[in-house]
Amino acid sequence: MNEILDVTALILILVGAVLCLTAAIGLLRFRDVPTRLHAATKPQVLGLVLICLAIALSLRSWEVVALLVPIVLIQLATSPLSAHMVGRQAYRNGTIDEAGLYVDELAESKQTPPAAGG
Repeated sequence: MNEILDVTALILILVGAVLCLTAAIGLLRFRDVPTRLHAATKPQVLGLVLICLAIALSLRSWEVVALLVPIVLIQLATSPLSAHMVGRQAYRNGTIDEAGLYVDELAESKQTPPAAGG
């Protein structure tokens, strides 16, 4: 049984590393912000989850699982939020190809000035 768990952990680490590598290659190869954000978030997070699962299988300790669960949860929470903030700022800066957008939900907020606070 230990050999099966070790082989499974090895496969998970390899798949996770390949996913993280494809995320890095996607950041270098893609030209516009939305596709770079997609490459930076989706395969990278899945790769990290697979690597953490492999570490938990390899070490077979509840203390390790207790350490890895918050790491995965924080990554799952912060990666989409940071990608959303970067994408919104790129839209505001005008670095996104607006003609390529299917739905532009921010077009109205871009044209109306914010209400004066007071």
